[in-house]
Amino acid sequence: MKLHELRPSEGAFKTSKRVGRGVGSGLGKTSGKGHKGQNARSGGGVRPGFEGGQLPLFRRLQKRGFSNAMFKVEYATINVSKKKKFEDGAVVTPELLKEMGILKKQLAGVKVLGNGNLTKKLTVKANKFSQSAVEKIEAIGGKAEVI
Repeated sequence: MKLHELRPSEGAFKTSKRVGRGVGSGLGKTSGKGHKGQNARSGGGVRPGFEGGQLPLFRRLQKRGFSNAMFKVEYATINVSKKKKFEDGAVVTPELLKEMGILKKQLAGVKVLGNGNLTKKLTVKANKFSQSAVEKIEAIGGKAEVI
């Protein structure tokens, strides 16, 4: 075997499709695209999954998989500024807040946020507190108790 006798193995190279030549390729004139229409144009055609405006299969089928949305814990939030309605030294509980109409729903519990200012010394009982709320309640001499 000599260098000039080397050939690639059978089927290693494929001859390219000579579109639109009409030299025995069978793909002359319209190059296998038919006559006119969206698919005959340059840049024509539709995206994968498009069904001509009909609701596509992937949108018709129900979605599967896990979503944590059902198990999300939502707290009813209340700001420190809403506690101005209570007398000095009062014990503020979620039940009392609901009774007074400050809270509409208790949800999974009550979270106290630190927006606004507090002027009275209170004992606040809630499920959660933001850091700024605890600082504001304790700065005046009140207590923030987690239920």
